[in-house]
Amino acid sequence: MSGARAGLAVRVRLWLIGRIRRSRFLPTGMPDKRVDVAALEQPLAADVIVFHPTGQDTLYQLLPWLPAFRALGTTHPVTIVFRDSRTAAAVRTALAEGGDDAGVTCLTLATYGQLDAILSRSRVRLALYVNHDPINFECLRFTSLAHVYLGHGDSDKGVSVSNQVKAYDYCFLAGRAALERTATHVMDYDAEERSILIGQPQLDGSPDVVPAPDPAGRPTVLYAPTWEASQPSVSYGSVDALGLELVRALQPAYRVVYRPHPLNGVVRAEYGAADAAVREAADRVDLRVPLEQSFADADLLVTDVSAVPLNWLPTGKPMLVTVPGVPTPASRMLELLPRVRRGDDHAALVAHHLSDDPTRQARTALVSHYLTDVTPGAATQRFVDACEQVMARRDRLWAEKQALGATGP
Repeated sequence: MSGARAGLAVRVRLWLIGRIRRSRFLPTGMPDKRVDVAALEQPLAADVIVFHPTGQDTLYQLLPWLPAFRALGTTHPVTIVFRDSRTAAAVRTALAEGGDDAGVTCLTLATYGQLDAILSRSRVRLALYVNHDPINFECLRFTSLAHVYLGHGDSDKGVSVSNQVKAYDYCFLAGRAALERTATHVMDYDAEERSILIGQPQLDGSPDVVPAPDPAGRPTVLYAPTWEASQPSVSYGSVDALGLELVRALQPAYRVVYRPHPLNGVVRAEYGAADAAVREAADRVDLRVPLEQSFADADLLVTDVSAVPLNWLPTGKPMLVTVPGVPTPASRMLELLPRVRRGDDHAALVAHHLSDDPTRQARTALVSHYLTDVTPGAATQRFVDACEQVMARRDRLWAEKQALGATGP
């Protein structure tokens, strides 16, 4: 092939790639890498970056953190770095809807080289991460930054404990339960030294909601299971084994509100089919309803081993946790909370816990163990204080390294 023809082929390929990236046919989970070109030659006016290279299907991990990022941004500007312009656009919209977003900006980059170039001309001090995506390592490479893992909601899931925590300088954890879980399961890692307890700032950003009881006067049961998971060892989702059985057993005595996980059916088609059946059977399906509204409308929660029980704890209302088909790590919460299995008398179990609520005192004791402090605003302030603490330590240590010849970024 001649040089001219080869050059034309490259240009055509790049044109096609660009068209696909701009089209509606590109999967939401695949970053489009459409770059904010105007920003490439400018330094970041930020002390903190949030590195989020994944697509729109992980927005549920990032969006609850925005109020905390906004609080941090009032004194330490924050830039959220994306690989997907559609995800960045959704976050910009959410920030604008949330009020003053002057301290939080969004930036889309396509390559590791662009990240290197922009950090080289900037004075970023801290990088935050809400998941363990493998692409995080492109940012973790930079030695002039302190790196902190935030996660996107604590839980007793086995996947909540990962050897990947060793990649970060610190982990900000919701409560003592998370620290003890890490110390128990992760080898050769000083969890006490590298963990900072902040509570769960995502709960501080909860919108004000007004409960909407069932017009027919029935008690409301919220069924909020998790997805099937990509790893069989942590497949705690109950939708296929229990979902339809549960809904049918509770109707018509109870209004059943179903809150499906956004990733249901991504791994197993049969799990997606079960999800569709439960949606069809439920009295209401909460897809774009704030979690807080689902909670406010419900009298009792049925959920899986996931982050949902922790978020529900501060409501003070009863809950049942399903028993999955795989082993679960030992936990104080799972020891104390009532469990529900396939074949149980679901209606009788729900009636008992709604009328007698025998685990109320035990649940109250769990709140501080799992969430540290649920006083409104307390967790957000602890988050800001922890970020400042880590940045101050980073500044001191990086000055020492520069004196020895380190150049960064």
